[in-house]
Amino acid sequence: MATKIRLKRCGAKNQAHYRVVVMDAAAPRDGRAIEEIGYHNPLSDPTTTVIKEDRALHWLLVGAQPSDTVADLLRKQGIMEQLRVARGGEPAASEAPAESAE
Repeated sequence: MATKIRLKRCGAKNQAHYRVVVMDAAAPRDGRAIEEIGYHNPLSDPTTTVIKEDRALHWLLVGAQPSDTVADLLRKQGIMEQLRVARGGEPAASEAPAESAE
C-alpha cells in the first residue's frame, strides 16, 4: 500500500483550513485518513502550521511520500533536515560547528 502525507480540506466556503494527514495514495482528498499528524491554517495572521515531528518522521522513514505542499511545510519546520540526519546524512553546514582559523 503506497501512502502519502497530504492536506485534507476542512472548513466552510472561503474559510478553508487543512489537516496534515497520512492517507492511502488512491484515497480521495477528503477520504478516510490513516492518521492525522497536524494542521495548517493559511488564513490566520501569521499562518499557523503545527505538525507532530515524531509522527511525521516515522511515516517518512517507513516510506510515505509527502505532497509538494506538505514537503514545503515540513522543510519550513525543519523536519526534512531531521529526516536527512536520521537516514545517516550529516547536518547542514549552518548547523555544523565552525572550525577556527589558525
